[in-house]
This record gives sequence, structure tokens and C-alpha cells, in this order.
Amino acid sequence: MSSDAIRVEALGKRYRLGAARGAFTYGSLRDTLADAASSSLQRLRGGARSAPRAQPTLWALRDVTFSVAPGEVVGIIGRNGAGKSTLLKILSRITKPTEGAVEFLGRLGSLLEVGTGFHPELTGRDNIYLNGAILGMRRDEIRRKFDDIVEFSGVSAFIDTPVKRYSSGMYVRLAFAVAAHLEPEILVVDEVLAVGDAAFQKQCLGKMQEVSRTGRTILFVSHNMQAVTRLCPRALLLSDGHVIEDGPSEAVVARYLSSELGTQALREWAPTDPAAPGNEWVRLRTIRVVDEQGATAESIDVRRRVGIEIAFEVRRREEPFVPGIVLVNEQGAPVFSAMDTDPRWREPCDPGRYTSTAWIPGNLLNEGTMVVSVALGTYTSGGKTLRQAVANDAVAFQVVDPGGGGTARGDYAGTWTAPVRPLLQWTVMETTWKN
Repeated sequence: MSSDAIRVEALGKRYRLGAARGAFTYGSLRDTLADAASSSLQRLRGGARSAPRAQPTLWALRDVTFSVAPGEVVGIIGRNGAGKSTLLKILSRITKPTEGAVEFLGRLGSLLEVGTGFHPELTGRDNIYLNGAILGMRRDEIRRKFDDIVEFSGVSAFIDTPVKRYSSGMYVRLAFAVAAHLEPEILVVDEVLAVGDAAFQKQCLGKMQEVSRTGRTILFVSHNMQAVTRLCPRALLLSDGHVIEDGPSEAVVARYLSSELGTQALREWAPTDPAAPGNEWVRLRTIRVVDEQGATAESIDVRRRVGIEIAFEVRRREEPFVPGIVLVNEQGAPVFSAMDTDPRWREPCDPGRYTSTAWIPGNLLNEGTMVVSVALGTYTSGGKTLRQAVANDAVAFQVVDPGGGGTARGDYAGTWTAPVRPLLQWTVMETTWKN
């Protein structure tokens, strides 16, 4: 093996869909006697036994090849059924591959399902030792970390109570606390941030960030794209059992989200396209997300401004046209709406092509995916606008916080639920009270 911490070569895993009768199930005595009688009768009649039917198969993974360097933190993303969990189970030696090979250098610890191995009749204290042993920790190692595990879990008052009396939240907190204190050279983690309440998820994310700074090699699977871009400089995108993208996490996440949403950072309509939004007066031609250098961008640093560029064609000098945008996040929550207030749009435009760019300042938007709708409107006598060209969900882009400071996040490791998180200027005045 080379100096890579993990090397995966042409890995494949095939599953059979369904099974022949009796192959994987236990039948009753009556079923067994009936089958034997049917076979004997068929032989007496001189008939040949029917050949077993071919079983359909599914390749959960196929020709997967990649390597991970020591100390590298790599995210693995993809929709449900893409093969992420199968890959981690093979790496953790829970299941064998159908083809290919996996090699890794050093001790490997897996956190694939929080709470596996907990016994409901044992106390929290006993389950710490039991679960730690299952996860590969030595007894002296568990004893040394016991107080830290209990403190992290927040269930110290119930540590000598059987876990069958724990709430589901307490159970999960204790289970993750044990797994979070593993110290293998390679750590394989699957969706640990999907457990517990918001405060505990923040605590989990902080622990994962701490682990990532210790130089350990980490494979991190999550549907939380903000966590992936924050923790992992590199990401793999799986689709139908294949690795279809391997690169910087911001770019890989942007491709994944654009394919999921069906929306990308650029939308164009040809001059002869009758489907271009608009009418006989005006038509939209291009909508683009651009960075500060004017390049098309699917991923934007939260600290940098981002532009929504709208190119449109005025076909007749009849009305003034006002460009406007609406942003929503991936949950569909409105972020804001805005329009170009330049006085020039209050007068009819000569025929020709125009470009208006809305610049959104840095440190305003929250992390995540922003979907942009665009409209061209005309003012009415009542001061309202009448929409002449509309492109709903026209483009999208990913806002990422790469860390390193300079954002509203500060030392906070959790998530914001609001669609914006501006970096505000704060003033503090200290007042001395006199008796």
C-alpha cells in the first residue's frame, strides 16, 4: 500500500433482489413436507425439476476508485440510495465487497448508527464501557475518558439509571458521547448530525470540528450541506453507485444541489426562442449568478458579494421596464425581494439589449442554497408594477462559510434557521453603578 490512509480500487457491491424460496427464510415443517412431496411426485411422473429462476440484482456500488491522504477530511454526499452507506459498511468491514479492494493504514473507528450495542437493562455507566468496547476502545482508555464522556452527554444525574428509563434524547446524547471520544487514526462517520435537538447538534458539530483539527483522517457522510462545506475541504458525490464528482467541497455541493433542484447558475434563451419569458415588447435572454470578477459562479464565499445579472432585449419602445429579483432558500422560505430603482427605468427604453446586475453584499445571506426568480415589470398609474416577463426559479447558487473568521459566525458552531445572518457593527458601553 502507498502512503494513503485509505485506498479504494474498482470497488463494487452487488445485491440480489429477493431470494429463492427457502434460501434466506425458515419454513415450517408443513411447508418442508409439502415441498418434498411435490418433488417426489414430479420425479414419479418423469418430469424434470424446473430450473431456479434467475434473480434480479442491484449494483449498490460499481467501479468506485479514490484515495484519501492521512489527515484529510472528506465529505461523501448524494441522494438516498446513491451508495453512501454501503461504501461505509464496506470500509468498516461490516459487509464484503463483490469486487475490488479496500486498504487503509491505521486503526479505523466507525460511527454508522448511534447507540448500536446499548443494552436497555444496563445503566448508563455500564453501557459506556460496553459500547466503548464494541467501538474498539480499550478498558483503560474508557476509564480515562469516562468523566469527559459523561460531561459531554449531559446525563450525569442519571448515569447509574438503566437506559431503558432514558428519554430518546438522553439515549442518543450518551451514545454519541461515547463514539465522539474514539481516537482512531481513521474515523468513519455517517449522519451523526441528524440526531438530537438543535443545541445537541451544535455540540456534535463542534466536536467534529475539534476532531478534524487533530490531524485524523475522517470520512463524513451527511445530508447537511452546510456541515459538509464547513468541515470538509474535499467531497465525493455519489450517484447510482458511481463517483461522479471529486473535488473541493463547495464545487461538489453546488453541483449536487443544482442537480437536485434542477437549477444552475446560468439560464439562457436564444434570440429565436419563442419560450423566452416576455412578450412582444421585451424578452429575457440571460440570467446569471456572477462573482466579484464577473465570472459565472455556482458557489459563493459568504464574505463576498454576489451579483444576479439580468440581460434582456427591448423589442419596441413602448414601456419602461424595471428589473427585479426574489430570493428563497432551499426550504422555500422567502429571503428578500428587490428591484432596480435607477430612474432610467421610469422612461421607455430604445430597442436593444440591456444588462442590469443586482449586487448582494457579502456577510448578508445565510449559508445554504439560494434560488432566484427574476421579473421585468412596468409601472402603473397607481405606483405598482405590472409583470411583463417572469422566470421563476431561474438560477441558484450555494453560499458557503469556509471558516477562518470575518463572518457573523464567530466561534458559534451551530446553524442559523433564519435566511440571513448579517455581520453587524456592535457598540458596547460599560456602566459602573454607584450605591
